Amino acid sequence: MGMKPVSLLLLALAAGSVKAEEPPASDSIPLPGGSLKINFLGHGTLMLDYKGWIIHVDPVSAEADYAALPPADLILVTHEHGDHLDPAAVARISRPGTVIVANPASAEKLAGAVALRNGESRTVGSVKIEAVPAYNTSPGRDRFHPKGRDNGYLLTIDGKRLYIAGDTEDTPEMKALKNVDIAFLPMNQPYTMTPEQVAKAARAFKPRLLYPYHYGDTDPARLVALLEGKGVEVRVRSLR
Repeated sequence: MGMKPVSLLLLALAAGSVKAEEPPASDSIPLPGGSLKINFLGHGTLMLDYKGWIIHVDPVSAEADYAALPPADLILVTHEHGDHLDPAAVARISRPGTVIVANPASAEKLAGAVALRNGESRTVGSVKIEAVPAYNTSPGRDRFHPKGRDNGYLLTIDGKRLYIAGDTEDTPEMKALKNVDIAFLPMNQPYTMTPEQVAKAARAFKPRLLYPYHYGDTDPARLVALLEGKGVEVRVRSLR
């Protein structure tokens, strides 16, 4: 006899609840003054922890249980699409003293946020933040991410440079970056890049360590194969 629909539903709910309780993938990167912990919460959402100083990147409620995560010292928002800007999540992890840095269109929707335009920089605590242009370059795709609106962020933490690209293709500004230690590059066409575009960009600016993120249904194994032997370490982490 087949399993009753109610039983199937209960099993599905149970499986979903187990998955939701799984901790996110994380890496610990040694820096001169201590370790940087990178938490891959999901999609384009990250949390960085440097000796208890917390940076949340594009916090979105659908990607994490923020009640179970530490509040932010710094929040970075790349752009205003709903899978990157969630005012409720930002409010949940904010506390007195939290600094919110966002592209201008997102800053308009977040009380007290600091608007950073392409090419501008700011230092929060000991972290230098540089806003790198993030936009589509392929014909017809600028409707997703037009030039001049969105940010990627280049962070300097304890002498190490981390590039969080946001939603972008392989722009000239990206390819011109120098001395990047860790890069997070998006890989889900038509909104961002193909594995071939990510590999082309990586060969140009040569990050020491590359994490594909925001990759949706794109197979990250393709990127690993494209960059094999090219001097860039590619690490694939689950984004749930």
